[in-house]
Amino acid sequence: MVFVCAFTSTLSNSAVGEPLAARHPWPDTIRSRLAALALLQSLNAELLSNPSATLTLDRWCAAHNLAQAGTKITALLAKGSEKPADPSVRKLLGVGPDETIAYRRVRLSCGDSVLSEADNWYLPAKLTTEMNQALDTTTIAFGRAVAALNFTRSNLSAELLWSPLPTGWEMGVELPPPRSGTLALPDFVLRHRAVLKLPDGSPFSTVVENYTANVLDFSPPRID
Repeated sequence: MVFVCAFTSTLSNSAVGEPLAARHPWPDTIRSRLAALALLQSLNAELLSNPSATLTLDRWCAAHNLAQAGTKITALLAKGSEKPADPSVRKLLGVGPDETIAYRRVRLSCGDSVLSEADNWYLPAKLTTEMNQALDTTTIAFGRAVAALNFTRSNLSAELLWSPLPTGWEMGVELPPPRSGTLALPDFVLRHRAVLKLPDGSPFSTVVENYTANVLDFSPPRID
């Protein structure tokens, strides 16, 4: 699997709010930090190797008991936050200035746990009437709404926004000392940018996805 990672301490304006407070604090120990780093890299790899972030989060939610069994990802629409497509978005989608581009800003949740906040620009002309109606009027996540298109995903970038361990830790850089409190996580831990394409290779959507610290909101694994 390919990792395209860059460490940064800042968050762009693509986020749409703050995630819910974590219910399962982790101890601030080296073992916890190692576990958190391994889990973030695992999630990153799964997202990079699957076309639908929605279905990947479905599986992540179920595997880590983030909500009741059978819970699926839903999208809470952020109204009144339009971002018109700029020339870079139009270039990614391969359309000119007169083509209609729809915009959807959402918080993807598993139960009451917000796992991702995303900006999505897409071409309604390449979707069915039923798909467009569902995206306009329901809480369905985009990947689930357009699943019948059998789309593929071209990843543009994947950034770890937070590293539990300092750069170079594996080469002997000093590790943070263990503390008696809980591990402090930022609001957002991972960001992906991607283009979704139809089977013929034509793009129909481009997304910026910010994954919250709630992806780690479960009891920390035991590492003896």
